[in-house]
Amino acid sequence: MGCADLLLSVSTRSLALEAELPPHGYNGVPLKLRGGLSRKSGPLPAKITLRPSLSDGFDGEKDFQLAPDGADDILFELALRPVQRGPQRVEEIALCFASRFGLFDILPRWRLDLETRIQPNIQPILSGEIQTQMLPLLDGLKTTTLRGQGSEFHQLRDYMPGMDPRSIDWKRSARMNAMVARETRAERNHQIMICVDHGHLMAQKIDTLSKLDHAINAALAMTWAGVLGGDNVGFYTFGARPGQVVAPRAGRNAFGRIRAVTAELQESHSESNHTLALTHLHGLLSRRSLVIIFSDFVDSTSAELLIENLAVMKRQHLVLYVTLRDRHLEAMAHPEDLSMDAVARAISASQLRQERAAVLDRMRRLGILCLDTDASALTPELISRYMDIKSQGLI
Repeated sequence: MGCADLLLSVSTRSLALEAELPPHGYNGVPLKLRGGLSRKSGPLPAKITLRPSLSDGFDGEKDFQLAPDGADDILFELALRPVQRGPQRVEEIALCFASRFGLFDILPRWRLDLETRIQPNIQPILSGEIQTQMLPLLDGLKTTTLRGQGSEFHQLRDYMPGMDPRSIDWKRSARMNAMVARETRAERNHQIMICVDHGHLMAQKIDTLSKLDHAINAALAMTWAGVLGGDNVGFYTFGARPGQVVAPRAGRNAFGRIRAVTAELQESHSESNHTLALTHLHGLLSRRSLVIIFSDFVDSTSAELLIENLAVMKRQHLVLYVTLRDRHLEAMAHPEDLSMDAVARAISASQLRQERAAVLDRMRRLGILCLDTDASALTPELISRYMDIKSQGLI
């Protein structure tokens, strides 16, 4: 019976499989593995399970179901979600289908050796989302003049009801015998230094990506916003020791250089040395800058040195400290069940949240700008904060 079942089943030699993978993809954004399965003569099995052999940099479902419905060929499209930057591979694809009478599972394999290079997610930039968010500051499409409440004079215009009376230029109004208002704009050509911590705390996962990956995606979006805003943007990495430095530059060339550095940046297994890193950075900056620091801390004790060094840097520069909220900690602080273990975890989580809030409050009282937000809202909130800084002329 078993021999007859195998003889009447679909022969693996009659099957042909082809597949292709895009040469590059974006971290956290599904990419498509497309291919086709065909049989030389006769229909394909009624139900087929397809299992690609993937690198560790892919996450999600590993088995995919195909239903040829009597056809002799079928096209498939598999959504693979990359969760690590760098080269990722699909080494082979295995099929699984039942024999004619269901006594056996037949498992043919095809060697593929497909490779794709996963880059930081710059889709908000490519889609124009960042430029759209910057539109309230952009004066037209051809010029990149920034409107706002800055200190740089832009033009004189007739005073209209509803305008801020403080904008009236009284001397010129007296000369012209008419009410004239001064229109200012946010200053350009500021210096922005984006600093990314890649210590072990930044390896914590939020959704499918690490905190470092979320920080890199937001840093690239911020770089593009700075380019649109006419500022010079630089980049700096640090962990246990100071890392790579990209000197501040203007234009799209700055974005390309920073993007190349972030593509290779990996999490470190050691603890970050904020004293060494920020001291080194302070020595690199020769003019007042907006320093944006992506980092994290555990409790008030571990944040003590961080606060001290940020306070020193605040004397000369405008510092924006960016950190991501821990969703798991938030969930633990509000348990659904009331068991003793859940209550104990909730108390510990609440204490950690209070310490975190106290650290951020202390930073704000020292004049350090803080952005503590969820990973899903990091990029738009960071760009919004940058727009506020530009329009208010804080740099």
